[in-house]
This record gives sequence, structure tokens and C-alpha cells, in this order.
Amino acid sequence: MKILISNDDGYLAPGIIALADALAPIAEIVVVAPDSNRSGSSNSLTLDRPLSVQRAENGFYFVNGTPSDCVHIALTGLLNFRPDLIVSGINQGQNMGDDTLYSGTVAAATEGFLFGIPAIAFSQLHKGWDELETAAKVAREIVERRFGNLPQPYLLNVNIPNLPYDQLKPIVATRLGKRHESEAVIKDKDPHGRDIYWIGPPGAARDAGEGTDFHATANGHVSITPLQIDLTHAAQLAALRKDLS
Repeated sequence: MKILISNDDGYLAPGIIALADALAPIAEIVVVAPDSNRSGSSNSLTLDRPLSVQRAENGFYFVNGTPSDCVHIALTGLLNFRPDLIVSGINQGQNMGDDTLYSGTVAAATEGFLFGIPAIAFSQLHKGWDELETAAKVAREIVERRFGNLPQPYLLNVNIPNLPYDQLKPIVATRLGKRHESEAVIKDKDPHGRDIYWIGPPGAARDAGEGTDFHATANGHVSITPLQIDLTHAAQLAALRKDLS
């Protein structure tokens, strides 16, 4: 099996190093990741400037662009083979509920999915890299499952609690929960006295009931949510057609 690995924390992040180390014994891996932290970059592609690709001493490729850039470049020009799987992460911090729309980690996996390749995004529940070895072990186990009953390609979003391996509860299939709207921006001044703004923290969970990714991880389970890209509001199509007739 050939696996392309990317992330949004950058090629030097402990999460991607742990993920590569965990998957190298079971697959031929190539790592193509951003040169720096690109969290929150979503599915953006860099179209206003050229991108460069360099190779680090450990063999990882790094790109001065977004996670989507990394996977796109890898699949359309850098690699001389088509990967069997795209894997993204391990992210420092959860990507659940509405956060998946902003996540660069999920975006890297999504870019592979758009090319027709199965893809999995991995994130730890909390920042700080606690129990990263456990998360990497879980990621390897999930990759080895192959998910033969899912339509191909699939796009999976995995969130792993920062717990010792023997304290994790069984992996469960979940749906995305929902958050309240984000908290207010943090207003400050730059050295010239001009107003500047920091994006505030995400809101609390609004829909975190049983069956959601929020509920599963809060109770010690590894959460796997299958994602799709079609944003069509199918239930509103009939009403819209009536309004247009």
C-alpha cells in the first residue's frame, strides 16, 4: 500500500512525525506538508503566487502553501505514482462539528478525496500532544481496517481522546455535532495604535448528544465520522423550483 501523508501543523509537527513513524512499517509512505502551521486554512489553494517544494533531511517534502496545496501538488506533479490512501494529521486539537469546515487537516484529506482517493483525517481531542503515541497507534489500526464495506472513495474524520491506550473505549461511528457561534474577537492595538483583531475561540457545543462526535470523544471513545462534499440542500430544491416557476 502507498500512502501520502500531509497535515496543517507543518512538516516539523510532532503529530505528522508520529503518524509517519506508525505507518512506515505497513506501507510505502511519502510526506508532503506545509512549511509552517496553516491551521484554519480550510480548502484554500494558493493561486496568486508560485509554490516551492523542498525536501527536509528526514525525507519529508515541505511546501510554502496550504494543506490543499500540498496534496494537490503531490497528486498532479510531484509524485510518480497514485497513492492508495491519503492520510492527514495527527492534528494538535480536535476537528469536530462545524470545525471541519475550517480545518486544514480535514482539507488535506478532502483534496485527496476529490481526486478519487480514499482519505482519512486524524486529530487529537486536546492540544499539547499528550498521549501522541496512543493516537499514532490508533491511526495505524484504523488504516489497517481498510473499510471494505464503504463506497470508494471514502472520506473519514477521526478524533482521538488524549488518553492512554488501555483507557480508550471502542471506536464508534458518529455524525458531526454542532457548535454555538464563535465567541467575540479579541481587540487590541498594534505598535502604531491601530486597532487589530484576533479571531476568538470557538463556541461551546450546541448539539453534543448521543451519536455525535462531541459525545463520543467526551466519553472516551475514538470517533469516526464519514464526510461528504455535496452541499446541496436537497430538501429545499422542490420549494426553490416552485419559487422559480
